[in-house]
Amino acid sequence: MARKITYQQAVNEALAQEMARDETVIVMGEDVAGGSGADGEMDAWGGPLGITKGLYSQFGDRVMDTPITESAFIGAAVGAATAGLRPVAELMFVDFMGVCFDQMFNQAAKFRYMFGGKAETPVVVRTMYGAGLRAAAQHSQCLYSIFTHIPGLKVVTPSTPYDAKGLLIQSIRDNDPVIFFEHKTLYTLEGDVPEEAYTIPFGEANVTREGSDVTIVTLGRMVHVAHEAADALSSDGISCEVVDLRTTSPMDTDTIIESVENTGRLVVLDESHPRCSIASDVSALVSQEAFDSLKAPIRMVTAPHVPVPFADNLEDLYIPDAAQLQQAVRTVMGKD
Repeated sequence: MARKITYQQAVNEALAQEMARDETVIVMGEDVAGGSGADGEMDAWGGPLGITKGLYSQFGDRVMDTPITESAFIGAAVGAATAGLRPVAELMFVDFMGVCFDQMFNQAAKFRYMFGGKAETPVVVRTMYGAGLRAAAQHSQCLYSIFTHIPGLKVVTPSTPYDAKGLLIQSIRDNDPVIFFEHKTLYTLEGDVPEEAYTIPFGEANVTREGSDVTIVTLGRMVHVAHEAADALSSDGISCEVVDLRTTSPMDTDTIIESVENTGRLVVLDESHPRCSIASDVSALVSQEAFDSLKAPIRMVTAPHVPVPFADNLEDLYIPDAAQLQQAVRTVMGKD
């Protein structure tokens, strides 16, 4: 049975249901217990945005506050995964990956390969990303392309509460390391989510809007920007198909190619920087595999190649918006 809950609640519910189902699932990170166990336990916050609020009162010491040392607790989570647990570690902001990247890309990502497929590392690293909350250059980046580049890591970028719950449950049950990206501006987004547990397979993009003129490939928060632009373009008689990648590793290349073969045009919308990005990766894929189907050059709509600004007006200019996407679509349609 489905009911409307927020993206934040969907993530919390996925964690709670998996912890209740499987006692090997643990949660660890900075302030994830929120001070529970001290006076005021019921008011414990549960992480900087309250995502893990209430889990300590249900699962006790399986929810572990850690010191402010990402290298230590991400390393501990990777080690725990090799020893039979299923840790979900919260890297508070993806911008902090530099402190603990070795543990993820040089250790967790390599174990299955190095040990001939015999080693499993079922660890999930949940992390916040994205601009829009005036968190400045060190707390607002979109770094999923860096993790996508690393063989052995699975990378998940849900855009809705429904996808957040289903993909997080799939991530926890998966036997490989998963980096789970949650856009901080989506936490209050509401959507229909079933009460029961369910999974969404990795590597299956979601065509969230069918169309015949232009394919828009995007992910995360930008899915909603794509729909805003598509609604406006429909009044001009332009039919946009929107493909939500859901996961960037594995990536559903078949759905991308099939859509472009049907529409003949591609615009890729990506909040990250333009160089070595998901936008450039998808553009290269289509250029190589579906060039003969293209009726116009591919366009990319991305953030500029600069750090995320703190000033309100500059951050608003930094984030790709519906107006920029509409212009790109009109360009590939020859109507600019």
